[in-house]
Amino acid sequence: MATVQTDRREFVKYSTLGILGLALGGGVIFSPYTLKAENRLRPPGAVDEKKFLALCIKCGQCLQVCPYHSIKLTDMAKGHGVGTPYIDANERACYACSAVPCVLACPSGALDHHCEKPEDIHMGIAVLEFPDTCIAIKKTPVPAGYTDRMSKFNDSVTNLNKLEVDLLEKFSKYEGEQCTLCADMCPIPNPMSAIAMVADSNGGKHPEIYDGCIGCGACQEVCPTKVPSIVVKPRVTYEQYYASKN
Repeated sequence: MATVQTDRREFVKYSTLGILGLALGGGVIFSPYTLKAENRLRPPGAVDEKKFLALCIKCGQCLQVCPYHSIKLTDMAKGHGVGTPYIDANERACYACSAVPCVLACPSGALDHHCEKPEDIHMGIAVLEFPDTCIAIKKTPVPAGYTDRMSKFNDSVTNLNKLEVDLLEKFSKYEGEQCTLCADMCPIPNPMSAIAMVADSNGGKHPEIYDGCIGCGACQEVCPTKVPSIVVKPRVTYEQYYASKN
């Protein structure tokens, strides 16, 4: 049976095209269409995608300094930009470090050094994509076993640090309680500028997104539903997404 993490990874795929290959004589021939870039969640400070792909030297320095092990490097199966850094918010989001060390570590300008603090980060925008599955709206408590699920990522990390341990401890108090995880776990200094739980007519609450959202993906990672009810749209601003809804 597929695990919850597998289900979540399978669901949130920003790619529109997969890898098509044909093994011939021990080699692999790829369709030219597989070289199209994916709409991927990039680390803080990432410049425009085309410029990012041109500037990134695939050194992995951003990955090495990330204290939350949030950053991954793209492999061959992920499409265009092999070796470039990205974040899979289903596994581990960005937690908006105060000094933004990934940006400081970037030697090429692919991560803009003008991004100096959490409020400067603009990775995307959070969206309540599936309100019908949101347990806060349905007034369903956070299920038993939630903390165990969140700890699985840490179990796979060999050099776990105190920040990650502290983060895991925060999850333990939510099991059996009304869900406010997405708002409570927002890592920016003024989380109320980004997200808040708002009461609705049926006695439940729903997350409401504001223009302070930086698109870090924390709300997506901590969402306790099998497929996250709230997701981040990479490379989209608050104005771009929510203005179109008005």
